[in-house]
Amino acid sequence: MMVEVIKQGILFEKTPIEFEDSGVLNPGVVQEGNIVHIFYRAVSFNNFSTIGYCKLEGPSTILKRNNTPIIVPEFEYESRGVEDPRVVKIDEIYYLSYTAYDGINALGALATSSDLIHWEKKGIIVPQLTYDEFNDLTDQKNILNDKYSRFNDQNHLQTNTNKEVLLWDKNLIFFPRKINGKFCFLHRIKPDIQILVSVESITDITKDFWQKYFLNFEDNILMSPKYDHEVSYIGGGCPPIETSEGWLFIYHGVKDSINGYVYSACAALLDLEHPNTEIARLPYPLFEPNRVWEINGEVNNVCFPTGTALFDDNLYIYYGAADERIAYASVSISALLKELKLNTIHHEKSKNV
Repeated sequence: MMVEVIKQGILFEKTPIEFEDSGVLNPGVVQEGNIVHIFYRAVSFNNFSTIGYCKLEGPSTILKRNNTPIIVPEFEYESRGVEDPRVVKIDEIYYLSYTAYDGINALGALATSSDLIHWEKKGIIVPQLTYDEFNDLTDQKNILNDKYSRFNDQNHLQTNTNKEVLLWDKNLIFFPRKINGKFCFLHRIKPDIQILVSVESITDITKDFWQKYFLNFEDNILMSPKYDHEVSYIGGGCPPIETSEGWLFIYHGVKDSINGYVYSACAALLDLEHPNTEIARLPYPLFEPNRVWEINGEVNNVCFPTGTALFDDNLYIYYGAADERIAYASVSISALLKELKLNTIHHEKSKNV
């Protein structure tokens, strides 16, 4: 029996204010008691993105919504937009990761804060490689499936720009605490991976670090598509949630259809102390686009989960709906964990013996 998810509806939508008059979507969420802080992607004319802020009491009561963005592009690497924030609190510092877009390249960047108001940008922290450099380091022709080339070889763009065309690396998502004394985060290079990085300090993430990392690229792949609803590619969603059963990981899965790509919310479970180990995964979408606000929008057929809040046993999942509005759904976290435990990797293997 599938776990029951309740679609709660639209949380809020775009406004006539210039910075968010084309869409609001993909909210990063950090919860403190009964207060939920939402940092969302706000889109203006010509797909220019900034990050807006909204404060909730409980899962859905809006206390405050800023009428100006809280984070805006300041540097060349993000000159066309700051997109898709995710937020966690580690010790006493907030880590807001986002996609920096310069019109050609989309790369994971980081900002930190002690008060959720003033943010210090740390720059791009994912690898800055061309596709050819990635190909050489991974010796990809012998290891990885051909989708890497299909999704990432963008040499055709080189003739249209003076900028170097780099490998897109998005969905930069931190775990909400250090694990074995190290920062852990996920990032995604299409099509079929979540890649886990573990470092003692953010300053350890250097060009040399990434070169060694890619020489062992296959060992750093955490998850690959497995089921029909995620057959095209998968990517990070919400920051992992610590539970007694493991890290509950809400991610997105994408499949191609006659109506284009369909983005669904999916669920998996990772080992608490060894988060590079997948324990379980739902064999079906946690939820998928089936409401009008998810089916029709700036990009049709999208449920893109990016943040959660937990009230008693109810896990609220906040998501971008059709790339135009922010919606939310709820699920019993105990029921979801119980369902995941029926679909463990070990259990699945034993069924196939």
